[in-house]
Amino acid sequence: MANLVEEIQNELRALRQTALNTVHRTHKAKMVDFGGWDMPVEYGGLIREHMAVRTGVGLFDVSHMGDIQLRGPGSLAAVQRLLMNDASKLETGQAHYSAMLYEDGTFVDDVVLHKLSENDFLIVINAGTREKDVQWIRRQIGAMPGVHINDFSDYYTQLAIQGPKAEATLQKLTSTNLSEIRNYWFKWGQVCGCHNVMIARTGYTGEDGFEIYIPSDAPTSSRVWGEVLAAGEEFGILPCGLGSRNTLRLESAMALYGHEISDEINVFEAGLGRYCKLDKGTDFVGSAALRKIEAEGGPKRKLVGLEMVERGIGRDGYAVCSPDGARIGVVTSGSPAPFVKKNIAMAYVPVSYSTLDTELAVEVRGALVKAKVVATPFYKKPKKTSDT
Repeated sequence: MANLVEEIQNELRALRQTALNTVHRTHKAKMVDFGGWDMPVEYGGLIREHMAVRTGVGLFDVSHMGDIQLRGPGSLAAVQRLLMNDASKLETGQAHYSAMLYEDGTFVDDVVLHKLSENDFLIVINAGTREKDVQWIRRQIGAMPGVHINDFSDYYTQLAIQGPKAEATLQKLTSTNLSEIRNYWFKWGQVCGCHNVMIARTGYTGEDGFEIYIPSDAPTSSRVWGEVLAAGEEFGILPCGLGSRNTLRLESAMALYGHEISDEINVFEAGLGRYCKLDKGTDFVGSAALRKIEAEGGPKRKLVGLEMVERGIGRDGYAVCSPDGARIGVVTSGSPAPFVKKNIAMAYVPVSYSTLDTELAVEVRGALVKAKVVATPFYKKPKKTSDT
């Protein structure tokens, strides 16, 4: 028994921790192993946290994400080879969604690219693929002239303040005019006494919100965390875990690596062709394969949204079937959707079954439960009005 306890303790010690780990545990968060990180999955209930973000504001620790800087006169050429979107269109202070691909057009990872200056870019990568991504970046562009690759992943605590009251909450803590920051743009400013903080209007919840990058030391991180919670108290702010982050992104039909995107799924199958710029004037890793797929008529399967018609939940990995019971696909993500109040899922099915309102079924514990193909995203945030 003593050996078993020691093994468990050693395993827990091996998990990486963000600077806010003690804060999460003090708040009695339920902690889980997420891609090798000891992270909070929820504090006081997933649904409660989900609804706080949709109706007010929530605060997430997303410091497990990676931050890779490409700097130097060759940085744009490196980014253009590495990523599928067209970075030449970005202005300083602007960001966009993109992805790193393998030669066959499948995903190494999806990323957000920020243009810091004319020869300076920041790539934000996913936590579960951090080490793999860094190695891939160095292999692909490490020998290119005029580009310096720096891994600053552990230099920052990254906080996500998300929800319709995110701006009102964060504005209390900075003199930077947040209303001037457009979606997928950022500014540098002072937040909670921290200088040179990147304040980006980005997020992974389908809501308005900001992600801020502050020094990663525990005292500063804990202080800022507490000040954000205090600033948002009048709006019902809640600390939120990865559980609600997942249901929020699912309602908004945002891809998750290892689910909607992976090294077995290509860009066109995932419905992300709008971010893939085959005409940007330079080849990138995977572009030749994607051109071939286009020339051969496009993908044979497609990512669709599903709404359960009968009672039942289409969970990750469940089989998707035709009405007569033939297995034709698989659920990539599925759960009850707290805000839209439906059981929803995303799934890959043959293109011939992807038309809206097509009747399908999901195999739930051996029984076929009726579902139908619906438009995505399942949830769209309301448009801003002058009084919000």
